[in-house]
Amino acid sequence: MTRATRRPALGRFAATLIATAALAACGGGGGNGDTPNPPAPQPQPLSVKLEKIGGYATGQFGVSAAEIPAYDATTQRLFVVNALAGKVDVLDLRVPANPVKIGEIDASGVLAGAEINSVAVHDGLVAVAIQAPVKTDAGRVALYRASDLTLLGSATVGALPDMITFTPDGKTVLLANEGEPSDDYQTDPEGSIAIVDVSSPAAPTVRIADFTAFNGQEATLRAQGVRIYGPGASAALDFEPEYIAISADGKTAWATLQENNAMAKIDIASATVTNILPLGFKDHGAPGNEMDVADEDGLINIRSLPGVRGLYLPDAMASYAVGGQTYLVTANEGDARAWGEGNNDYWAGDASKGFVEEFRVKHLVHTGGFDRRAGDDLPPQLRALGWGAQLNPTTFAYCGAVAGNPNACRNDDVLGRLNISWTMGYRTDALGNPVMFNAAGAEDPTGDRLMYDHLYSYGARSFSIWNGNGGLVWDSGAEFEKFFASDECKLGSARNIPCKDFFNSGHDEGSAKDSRSDAKGPEPEGVALGQVNGHTLAFIGLERMGGVLVYDITDPTAPKRLDYLNSREDWTTADPGTVLSTAGDLGPEGLVFIPAKRSPDGTPLVVVGNEVSGTTAVYRLNVSGGQP
Repeated sequence: MTRATRRPALGRFAATLIATAALAACGGGGGNGDTPNPPAPQPQPLSVKLEKIGGYATGQFGVSAAEIPAYDATTQRLFVVNALAGKVDVLDLRVPANPVKIGEIDASGVLAGAEINSVAVHDGLVAVAIQAPVKTDAGRVALYRASDLTLLGSATVGALPDMITFTPDGKTVLLANEGEPSDDYQTDPEGSIAIVDVSSPAAPTVRIADFTAFNGQEATLRAQGVRIYGPGASAALDFEPEYIAISADGKTAWATLQENNAMAKIDIASATVTNILPLGFKDHGAPGNEMDVADEDGLINIRSLPGVRGLYLPDAMASYAVGGQTYLVTANEGDARAWGEGNNDYWAGDASKGFVEEFRVKHLVHTGGFDRRAGDDLPPQLRALGWGAQLNPTTFAYCGAVAGNPNACRNDDVLGRLNISWTMGYRTDALGNPVMFNAAGAEDPTGDRLMYDHLYSYGARSFSIWNGNGGLVWDSGAEFEKFFASDECKLGSARNIPCKDFFNSGHDEGSAKDSRSDAKGPEPEGVALGQVNGHTLAFIGLERMGGVLVYDITDPTAPKRLDYLNSREDWTTADPGTVLSTAGDLGPEGLVFIPAKRSPDGTPLVVVGNEVSGTTAVYRLNVSGGQP
């Protein structure tokens, strides 16, 4: 992703935890099932309430000055990626209510002009992922001593290392080398996973697990549901690892391939990608998968939308063990591929200067065709496919579509404002070429219109639990948006502001009710796991709506929401940056769970880096019940 929208790595602390599981699904279009183990006896009920007890503010708004936190119990220090500075801020957390900056890690000595993208810590050893000044060049991994910030060693890895995590034994770190293309798409490095032996920090050794073995298999992978669609890209060029989770035994890793709507499975010992796991889609026409897709009506209108399919496109991922199996928890953010957005030549029709897959439904199926958007937001690659597009009158009859005319389906308060991917959903022949239709809506080899049988939107507005083969075990469905629309949900540290008054708000604007409904809704991005009193908890950070949701996922087939805390305080000032000192926390990016036995004050904590407000928030878990 571009630097402005780069998505970090969040779950390096993710523990291996014990729970029970069986296989179930909510909506969806995935397979890859395992035979589940029978459920084990459940622990006693647990109550959790988050309380903000402190924080640290950089005083910088909207520039990603606080992103990824990592914690070292041996020194009681927080290490927080400050993307604005390209460094890591080091905070003393001995008094959790008052974190104090005591230093920083600057990787420019390792690589001139470098920026640090991610940080992980294991028993006094700090590992950072370093992006080269030209992001398509090879990056670095560097290792530091937590106690005095001494550089111990470094090594070269792949292009744009954007996430880093330790294996459970602390002897190996893995990096997701995202390998994004240049902004003009003229250079596109291969994505990969770097597997680094850090048992001797002064001399780390690197092996690369790449995707070249999947070159030539693109047609098969696409048929399975893997998105490979960059201009002229092979599998190795198109796959962009985003985030990594590791099994309890340290033998297997999984990496989200966000834009590809898939996961890669990696054998760590051999440094080999063993499988690509497609994640399928979420049927927003199915009961329980409803959503609000109109952002300009000022209303909460959560409804069933047949024909609309959500692509999970997960960002953060964490793992936990259940009866000998690994389960993966994902935050289904939904980033699109968008390069060349600021290049006038691209919008003027030069397809070699970028690739943007987002388009609104109202523009896609307008009876006046695509050219009415030329020079504005019409991707030239879409124009190359045809003159215009139509909606399948059978699938979309519920909103008025007929042959040759979408009618009310493209209205702003129906489907018109929804951002979808034009690269999917249109009818194709056996070779993958578009089947053309004429103006009357009849199939016609001489026609110039695409026929969209389904529309694919970004993200699932949910979090999901998957088995180790990529099979969907559970998804939160429409629960996030329905909760935010309820009288139960409250905002602010005092929990006294109705969520429904600011439903689907943006994270960098005020009085923004409903502003994100056309895109990805509350936009879940970060996830952290922790174990408290015999229960496995998931903490889900919401990038746009803000705040942290707490779920008990001890039974992966039946998670339960326990709490929600959003410590943004000002929801009405048009530009929150003008009231930054009192605005609270906006734009959660990375989360880390600190168990009571490793916490400075003996209580379980969650620390959140907030990229928009530039703040690091410290939350205490007030817990009752369960099995201490």
